[in-house]
Amino acid sequence: MSYKTKQKEILISYFKSKAGTHITAGDVCEHCRAQGENIGQSTVYRQLEKLVDEGIINKYIIDPASPACFEYVGEDSHADADVCFHCKCEKCGKLIHMHCDELEEMGVHIMKEHNFQVDPVRTVIYGLCEDCR
Repeated sequence: MSYKTKQKEILISYFKSKAGTHITAGDVCEHCRAQGENIGQSTVYRQLEKLVDEGIINKYIIDPASPACFEYVGEDSHADADVCFHCKCEKCGKLIHMHCDELEEMGVHIMKEHNFQVDPVRTVIYGLCEDCR
């Protein structure tokens, strides 16, 4: 197994173990260090971008004040296969995935009635999470 392939497999394995959660590049670097893997930060960033390009992970840029985060979507799926909106707590910064039929219907309504296509990956609803309320 080549070094590049090993790095990619390490990242994919980590993302699979954290399926359904948002992971920052810093989280990946910390995991690699904790596992004794010598993968530099710039290599992690390059590998993450390749995984995004391949449709294995999604990249989310929620706002300019937060680091980009990534989520495993699978090696056999494409990044646009699942519709997901996001809620961000304005107090603690927690990011919540929302798979919600009503929000999907809102997107359909906006397209049909207002001729505007909503990008759910980039749509963020701000407010307070349950813990901060």
